[in-house]
Amino acid sequence: MDAHILDRLYEILRDRKQADPESSYAASLYARGTKKIAQKLIEEAGETVIEALSGTPETLKAEAADLLFHLLVLLADRNIHPDEVFAVLESRLGTGGLEEKAGRKNP
Repeated sequence: MDAHILDRLYEILRDRKQADPESSYAASLYARGTKKIAQKLIEEAGETVIEALSGTPETLKAEAADLLFHLLVLLADRNIHPDEVFAVLESRLGTGGLEEKAGRKNP
């Protein structure tokens, strides 16, 4: 079976960390630092919400794809593999959302 698209994209994004920022959008984000990547993720999240509220299914899909892409850029920037995030989700299965949230350690 082929690797999941998120895994394949993550590997490409990891490779782009070494690419020329003039030739790669992802490399240009890495060159500007984690703060810029996080700001871009916030921007994409907002656009996704706007499309969820007033857009078409097609525009929502496109914005959701942009949001996932930028989340993967952020994860790659911080050297966190998507499987690590999936493991957290897996560990939460079977636990009610309110129960899981109450069990988190708050700073």
